Amino acid sequence: MALSALRAELKQYASKQRAHICQRFFKTKKGEYGEGDIFLGLSVPQQRKIAKKYQILPLTDIVKLLRSKIHEERFTALVLMVTKYQKGDSDTKKQIFESYLSNTKWINNWDLVDTSTPQIVGDYLYNFGDIKILDKLAKSNLLWDRRIAMLATLTFIRKNEFKPVIKISKILLNDKHDLINKAVGWMLRELGKKDINLLHTFLDENSTKMPRTALRYAIEKLPHNERNKYLAK
Repeated sequence: MALSALRAELKQYASKQRAHICQRFFKTKKGEYGEGDIFLGLSVPQQRKIAKKYQILPLTDIVKLLRSKIHEERFTALVLMVTKYQKGDSDTKKQIFESYLSNTKWINNWDLVDTSTPQIVGDYLYNFGDIKILDKLAKSNLLWDRRIAMLATLTFIRKNEFKPVIKISKILLNDKHDLINKAVGWMLRELGKKDINLLHTFLDENSTKMPRTALRYAIEKLPHNERNKYLAK
């Protein structure tokens, strides 16, 4: 009953104009990474506001919502997953973590990954799990698994543990997809905020092998002369 009510409430806020904008922004045309995704046209604050009303929704219903064809339903499901994970005990966290990794084919756009992976996958692996899982995800044929692997390292970076971001960045260094190049560069930039010397070491060893997109993201916060040095290599 609550699941039906949630879906109905999301549809109440639908906007054809915003949906059209979202379909372009999230690359839903044939051959693009978000091909075929369906949008209602809600803003992120609207989705989060609605999600707050349904925090008692059981995980089984949240997973049903996650498997929806509608983007906002999947996003709202992930907001609920994060909330339930953060409030849960260790058993609940384990159950949500496992459900998350069992359903990555539906966590299939960058906003869905970025809004949930550090809080669930990153947190669980930092506190309870086997970090080798990230290696497996990074080597997956599924684009979103690879982005999940990269984004999960953000939790470790924030905890001043840098081995995961270095390792996963090296695995994904020559990935062919722009969304992975951006994620690698972004996480390296975050590394630089914590340990600039480690970022310099990584760039000195790898900048000539990196895709330009990843490199530009990684060096974005460096002084102008340092950016030019790496770009000139």
